[in-house]
Amino acid sequence: MKRPALLAREMLPAAGHQKRSLDKRERLKAAALARFGDAGYERAAIEDIARDARVAVGGFYRHFRSKRQLLLVLVDDLLRELEGVNLRPDATFPPRVALRELLDRAFSADLRYVGAYRAWEEAARSDPALARLRAEVRAWTASRVARVFTALQQWPGARPDLDIPGLAAMMSSLFWNMLADAGADRRSLRRSIDAATHLMFHALFTDGPPQRRR
Repeated sequence: MKRPALLAREMLPAAGHQKRSLDKRERLKAAALARFGDAGYERAAIEDIARDARVAVGGFYRHFRSKRQLLLVLVDDLLRELEGVNLRPDATFPPRVALRELLDRAFSADLRYVGAYRAWEEAARSDPALARLRAEVRAWTASRVARVFTALQQWPGARPDLDIPGLAAMMSSLFWNMLADAGADRRSLRRSIDAATHLMFHALFTDGPPQRRR
Protein backbone atom coordinates (compact mmCIF):
# COMPACT_ATOMS: atom_id res chain seq x y z
CA MET A 1 0.00 0.00 0.00
CA LYS A 2 1.45 3.35 -1.06
CA ARG A 3 2.02 6.20 1.36
CA PRO A 4 -1.03 8.51 1.28
CA ALA A 5 -0.49 11.52 -0.99
CA LEU A 6 -1.49 14.25 1.46
CA LEU A 7 -0.25 17.08 -0.75
CA ALA A 8 -1.60 15.86 -4.10
CA ARG A 9 -4.18 18.65 -4.43
CA GLU A 10 -2.58 21.31 -2.30
CA MET A 11 -0.93 23.52 -4.97
CA LEU A 12 1.88 24.54 -2.67
CA PRO A 13 3.58 27.85 -3.48
CA ALA A 14 6.71 27.30 -5.53
CA ALA A 15 9.59 26.57 -3.18
CA GLY A 16 12.54 28.90 -3.47
CA HIS A 17 15.95 27.36 -3.98
CA GLN A 18 18.04 30.03 -2.26
CA LYS A 19 19.40 29.18 1.16
CA ARG A 20 17.62 32.14 2.74
CA SER A 21 14.24 31.01 1.43
CA LEU A 22 14.83 27.40 2.48
CA ASP A 23 15.88 28.54 5.96
CA LYS A 24 12.67 30.57 6.35
CA ARG A 25 10.56 27.59 5.32
CA GLU A 26 12.30 25.34 7.84
CA ARG A 27 11.94 27.95 10.59
CA LEU A 28 8.21 28.21 9.88
CA LYS A 29 7.83 24.44 10.08
CA ALA A 30 9.78 24.27 13.35
CA ALA A 31 7.75 27.13 14.83
CA ALA A 32 4.50 25.46 13.82
CA LEU A 33 5.56 22.17 15.42
CA ALA A 34 6.19 23.99 18.69
CA ARG A 35 2.99 26.06 18.53
CA PHE A 36 0.82 23.10 17.61
CA GLY A 37 2.32 21.13 20.48
CA ASP A 38 1.74 23.93 23.02
CA ALA A 39 -1.53 25.50 21.86
CA GLY A 40 -3.18 22.95 19.59
CA TYR A 41 -4.42 23.57 16.07
CA GLU A 42 -7.19 26.12 16.51
CA ARG A 43 -5.30 28.32 18.96
CA ALA A 44 -2.07 28.37 16.95
CA ALA A 45 -2.34 31.61 14.94
CA ILE A 46 -0.41 32.22 11.74
CA GLU A 47 0.81 35.52 13.20
CA ASP A 48 2.30 33.69 16.20
CA ILE A 49 3.93 31.04 14.02
CA ALA A 50 5.45 33.71 11.79
CA ARG A 51 6.70 35.73 14.76
CA ASP A 52 8.25 32.67 16.39
CA ALA A 53 9.98 31.87 13.10
CA ARG A 54 11.19 35.49 12.70
CA VAL A 55 9.36 35.74 9.39
CA ALA A 56 6.89 38.42 8.30
CA VAL A 57 3.28 37.28 7.96
CA GLY A 58 3.54 38.03 4.23
CA GLY A 59 6.55 35.76 4.13
CA PHE A 60 4.46 32.95 5.61
CA TYR A 61 2.12 33.07 2.61
CA ARG A 62 5.04 32.84 0.20
CA HIS A 63 5.64 29.34 1.58
CA PHE A 64 2.19 28.10 2.65
CA ARG A 65 -1.29 29.12 1.54
CA SER A 66 -2.85 28.48 4.95
CA LYS A 67 -2.28 27.02 8.40
CA ARG A 68 -4.10 23.91 7.23
CA GLN A 69 -1.66 23.47 4.35
CA LEU A 70 1.28 23.89 6.70
CA LEU A 71 -0.18 21.17 8.92
CA LEU A 72 -0.50 18.85 5.93
CA VAL A 73 3.13 19.50 5.00
CA LEU A 74 4.24 18.59 8.52
CA VAL A 75 2.18 15.39 8.61
CA ASP A 76 3.50 14.49 5.16
CA ASP A 77 7.03 14.97 6.54
CA LEU A 78 6.12 12.62 9.39
CA LEU A 79 4.90 9.97 6.96
CA ARG A 80 8.09 10.32 4.91
CA GLU A 81 10.12 9.75 8.08
CA LEU A 82 8.03 6.70 8.91
CA GLU A 83 8.40 5.35 5.38
CA GLY A 84 12.16 5.51 5.78
CA VAL A 85 12.24 3.55 9.04
CA ASN A 86 13.54 0.02 8.62
CA LEU A 87 10.72 -2.15 9.98
CA ARG A 88 12.45 -5.45 9.36
CA PRO A 89 12.76 -7.27 12.71
CA ASP A 90 16.37 -8.15 13.52
CA ALA A 91 16.47 -11.96 13.33
CA THR A 92 19.68 -12.10 15.37
CA PHE A 93 17.69 -11.10 18.46
CA PRO A 94 15.13 -13.12 20.44
CA PRO A 95 11.59 -12.10 19.42
CA ARG A 96 10.82 -9.88 22.42
CA VAL A 97 14.09 -7.99 22.04
CA ALA A 98 13.57 -7.63 18.28
CA LEU A 99 10.11 -6.14 18.85
CA ARG A 100 11.40 -3.67 21.45
CA GLU A 101 14.26 -2.58 19.23
CA LEU A 102 11.88 -2.09 16.29
CA LEU A 103 9.55 0.13 18.35
CA ASP A 104 12.50 2.19 19.59
CA ARG A 105 13.49 2.81 15.98
CA ALA A 106 10.00 3.82 14.92
CA PHE A 107 9.33 6.19 17.81
CA SER A 108 12.72 7.87 17.54
CA ALA A 109 11.58 9.04 14.09
CA ASP A 110 8.09 10.03 15.30
CA LEU A 111 8.83 12.11 18.36
CA ARG A 112 9.88 15.25 16.52
CA TYR A 113 6.35 15.47 15.08
CA VAL A 114 4.30 15.10 18.27
CA GLY A 115 2.91 18.65 17.93
CA ALA A 116 1.89 18.12 14.32
CA TYR A 117 0.16 14.84 15.08
CA ARG A 118 -1.81 16.33 17.98
CA ALA A 119 -2.90 19.23 15.75
CA TRP A 120 -3.80 16.77 12.98
CA GLU A 121 -6.07 14.79 15.31
CA GLU A 122 -7.75 18.01 16.50
CA ALA A 123 -8.24 19.42 13.00
CA ALA A 124 -9.61 16.13 11.62
CA ARG A 125 -12.50 16.23 14.09
CA SER A 126 -14.04 19.23 12.32
CA ASP A 127 -12.67 18.83 8.78
CA PRO A 128 -14.23 15.93 6.80
CA ALA A 129 -11.49 16.00 4.15
CA LEU A 130 -8.79 15.70 6.80
CA ALA A 131 -10.79 12.93 8.47
CA ARG A 132 -10.73 10.96 5.19
CA LEU A 133 -6.99 11.47 4.89
CA ARG A 134 -6.58 10.40 8.50
CA ALA A 135 -8.37 7.13 7.69
CA GLU A 136 -6.00 6.59 4.73
CA VAL A 137 -3.00 7.16 7.00
CA ARG A 138 -4.33 4.70 9.57
CA ALA A 139 -4.88 2.07 6.85
CA TRP A 140 -1.36 2.63 5.51
CA THR A 141 0.30 2.26 8.89
CA ALA A 142 -1.80 -0.81 9.68
CA SER A 143 -0.63 -2.40 6.41
CA ARG A 144 3.00 -1.76 7.38
CA VAL A 145 2.48 -3.27 10.82
CA ALA A 146 0.79 -6.28 9.20
CA ARG A 147 3.87 -6.88 7.05
CA VAL A 148 6.02 -6.93 10.19
CA PHE A 149 3.69 -9.42 11.86
CA THR A 150 3.60 -11.60 8.73
CA ALA A 151 7.40 -11.76 8.79
CA LEU A 152 7.45 -12.56 12.51
CA GLN A 153 4.93 -15.36 12.01
CA GLN A 154 7.68 -17.29 10.23
CA TRP A 155 9.88 -17.26 13.33
CA PRO A 156 10.13 -20.27 15.69
CA GLY A 157 7.48 -20.20 18.40
CA ALA A 158 5.07 -17.96 16.47
CA ARG A 159 1.35 -18.65 16.68
CA PRO A 160 0.13 -20.07 13.34
CA ASP A 161 -3.55 -19.08 13.60
CA LEU A 162 -3.20 -15.36 14.30
CA ASP A 163 -5.60 -12.75 12.90
CA ILE A 164 -2.82 -10.57 11.53
CA PRO A 165 -4.99 -7.81 9.93
CA GLY A 166 -7.03 -7.42 13.12
CA LEU A 167 -4.00 -7.33 15.40
CA ALA A 168 -2.17 -4.94 13.06
CA ALA A 169 -5.11 -2.48 13.00
CA MET A 170 -5.36 -2.57 16.79
CA MET A 171 -1.62 -2.07 17.36
CA SER A 172 -1.39 0.67 14.72
CA SER A 173 -4.13 2.60 16.52
CA LEU A 174 -2.31 2.08 19.81
CA PHE A 175 0.96 3.38 18.33
CA TRP A 176 -0.72 6.58 17.10
CA ASN A 177 -2.29 7.09 20.52
CA MET A 178 1.10 6.61 22.13
CA LEU A 179 2.53 9.30 19.86
CA ALA A 180 -0.32 11.69 20.70
CA ASP A 181 0.33 11.14 24.42
CA ALA A 182 4.11 11.46 24.15
CA GLY A 183 5.54 14.55 25.76
CA ALA A 184 8.48 15.72 27.76
CA ASP A 185 8.23 12.69 30.06
CA ARG A 186 10.21 10.16 28.06
CA ARG A 187 10.04 7.68 30.93
CA SER A 188 6.28 7.44 30.41
CA LEU A 189 6.82 6.73 26.71
CA ARG A 190 9.37 4.04 27.53
CA ARG A 191 6.84 2.37 29.80
CA SER A 192 4.26 2.50 27.01
CA ILE A 193 6.76 0.96 24.58
CA ASP A 194 7.51 -1.78 27.11
CA ALA A 195 3.78 -2.50 27.47
CA ALA A 196 3.24 -2.55 23.68
CA THR A 197 6.19 -4.91 23.30
CA HIS A 198 4.67 -7.23 25.91
CA LEU A 199 1.29 -7.20 24.15
CA MET A 200 2.76 -7.94 20.73
CA PHE A 201 5.05 -10.67 21.97
CA HIS A 202 2.29 -12.59 23.72
CA ALA A 203 -0.10 -12.09 20.80
CA LEU A 204 2.45 -13.31 18.25
CA PHE A 205 4.32 -16.03 20.14
CA THR A 206 3.52 -18.94 22.40
CA ASP A 207 4.51 -18.81 26.05
CA GLY A 208 7.50 -21.07 25.65
CA PRO A 209 11.03 -19.69 26.09
CA PRO A 210 12.02 -17.21 23.34
CA GLN A 211 14.28 -18.67 20.70
CA ARG A 212 17.13 -16.92 18.93
CA ARG A 213 17.13 -16.93 15.17
CA ARG A 214 20.32 -18.07 13.44
